[in-house]
Amino acid sequence: MRYINEMHDGDNVTGIYLCKQKNTAQTKNGKDYENVTLADKTGTISCKIWDPNSMGIGEFEPNDFVEVHGRISVFNGALQMSIDRARKANPETIDQSDYLPVSSRSIDSMYKELLSHISSVKTPYLRLLLDKFFVEDEDFIKAFKSHSAAKTIHHGFMGGLLQHTVAVCDLCAFYCKAYPKLDHDLLISAALCHDIGKVRELSEFPANDYTDAGQLLGHIVIGVEMIDEKISQIRGFPAAKANQLKHLILSHHGEFEFGSPKKPALIEAVALNFADNTDAKLEAFTEILDNTVSTPSHGAGWLGFNKLFDSNIRPTV
Repeated sequence: MRYINEMHDGDNVTGIYLCKQKNTAQTKNGKDYENVTLADKTGTISCKIWDPNSMGIGEFEPNDFVEVHGRISVFNGALQMSIDRARKANPETIDQSDYLPVSSRSIDSMYKELLSHISSVKTPYLRLLLDKFFVEDEDFIKAFKSHSAAKTIHHGFMGGLLQHTVAVCDLCAFYCKAYPKLDHDLLISAALCHDIGKVRELSEFPANDYTDAGQLLGHIVIGVEMIDEKISQIRGFPAAKANQLKHLILSHHGEFEFGSPKKPALIEAVALNFADNTDAKLEAFTEILDNTVSTPSHGAGWLGFNKLFDSNIRPTV
């Protein structure tokens, strides 16, 4: 098959892809068209069906596999496909591993790195808590290894949650060496647990969409609930340490407008917020560089305005 990351401006494409999103919109002249997002394991591409009533356009819905014929062009610095023909494909004839985005890193190797961070935690109660999640709970471990860290913005692939968590732990371990005031065991424990709520906030692939709990509560609140569930199984867990850990989870987005119910009040909370934001932003920028192309309208090498970074961006040359 022709993978999305192999497509170029001007290509004619025929292939089967996973429909991630589909909705109807209107042109300025009031004519209906459809926005479609197609995906495979290498990424996603925005598509347009300009004539949804065409005899060549069959019925299909999000999470269906779709055989399409289309033309690739560049719009606002990103590749876009105009779909001329489309029909629902038989999922039984498809190797779904071609369509699920997966981390470029080994899941098993990353999990070994995560376990090494756990082994660095010497505070008994915190270590017991971490073991209950990452060593003893087989259902949680399976979900944690396979989940994404986000629907779209960063680490939106299988293994993304694990990859992001390991990166945040690595940064926090560095901070602890550079700033001795930091409580290593508290910070590393929070780094390991800061996004555990995402296993309940987001559904499994291929949907990778918000669950009802995710929409109503969000991963920060869900994560604190999950920590409370495990702490209740550990007799004598110190209330002060539990409150500190939960504060780090509640404040790790740093600001109210970014979804944190609390702002950082501990030095470890500040460090966790910086580590989380650093990895999320740098991974998001990396994914933008990997999935967009420059056009003359933006200037040589420029990729256009990006809302996340509030700037016209470009690769380093």
